[in-house]
Amino acid sequence: MRKSFFINGGAGRVLCSLPGLEWYQQNVDKDVVIIAEAWNELFLVNKNLRHNVWPLGAKGLWDKIRDTELISPEPYRLNAYFNQRCNMIQAFDMLVNDLTEVPESKDINLDINKVDQIHGHSMCDKIKMQTGKEKIVVFQPFGSGAKQDGRFIFDSSGRSFELRDVYRIIDKLTEHYAVVIMSSIQLPPPEKPNSSVVIPNETNLLQWMGIVNACDYFVGCDSMGQHYAHALNKPATVVIGSTFPENITYPGNKDFTVIDAGKEKRQYMPFRVTMDWALERDNEDLMIFEDDVFDEIISSVIKKLGKPKNKAPQQLPLANPNQGDGCCPPTGVMPQRPITQNFQNYLNMQNNDSKRSKRRRK
Repeated sequence: MRKSFFINGGAGRVLCSLPGLEWYQQNVDKDVVIIAEAWNELFLVNKNLRHNVWPLGAKGLWDKIRDTELISPEPYRLNAYFNQRCNMIQAFDMLVNDLTEVPESKDINLDINKVDQIHGHSMCDKIKMQTGKEKIVVFQPFGSGAKQDGRFIFDSSGRSFELRDVYRIIDKLTEHYAVVIMSSIQLPPPEKPNSSVVIPNETNLLQWMGIVNACDYFVGCDSMGQHYAHALNKPATVVIGSTFPENITYPGNKDFTVIDAGKEKRQYMPFRVTMDWALERDNEDLMIFEDDVFDEIISSVIKKLGKPKNKAPQQLPLANPNQGDGCCPPTGVMPQRPITQNFQNYLNMQNNDSKRSKRRRK
């Protein structure tokens, strides 16, 4: 009987499902139906799968799948995965293609559309002009487990950078490079403004793919951006805490520096199998690291990018010449958010938005 596959979970997990599904579509059933329970847009970047994917709830879907076996591959319940004998790509490959042995890890094939490619390159060009820096590092400090409560950002799962180290890394990297923050969480104000830190506005997953494609280096944790970097052959430094590098990143990638901050201290957390609160408590501090880890992060980036000679920052050209110097838009015209802004301007804009919202409520 034919099969249909339901894929769910985070964006990184969805990306890791693509190679096994692509092999199945190319070699077993070219008309296989894949139901995207999350992140439907990520399937669009694979040219062999984009016509096989249906969003959950699509009209007519039931008629497409009612005569097939409905399969929900779950890597976290695969013995080879929770015993660190395979990574997420290999686990999906084994489950989708009924493999009994761990295969070679297949490539994640991403076909970025022109709009997102241009978005990434255009943004990076503007950042270089705006900061005067020749090289751009994308920094994703937080994973999906990170939460914000007031001025605190924390991750009880032990997979995200500590806020103290986020600022340390930013301060050190911006001595030589522009740093683009890849985060949906608003960072609290730093002690001192830093014009070499840039936060893109309202950027979606496919646009981030274009930005990572256009940048020079990626620094991150156990989260989606490192999968982009691996797929797009970008050099990267990935810091791992509570999860196992063998499962969630790419130690075999020669362009990756994998720093295992939780080595010999972590215990496997059986996600999607059971919830062990004691294990989570044991693991939650594994991304709190000492100066030697911090130094290794910085040196790994410098080793690859060097210390380029930077230029004086330039004033960006206005998208709308009628806006004058950008201070005040013409009467009756709503102000437009810039595509990027430095850290302090970003925080100022957030504060102004909050004040305007309060005035409207009054």
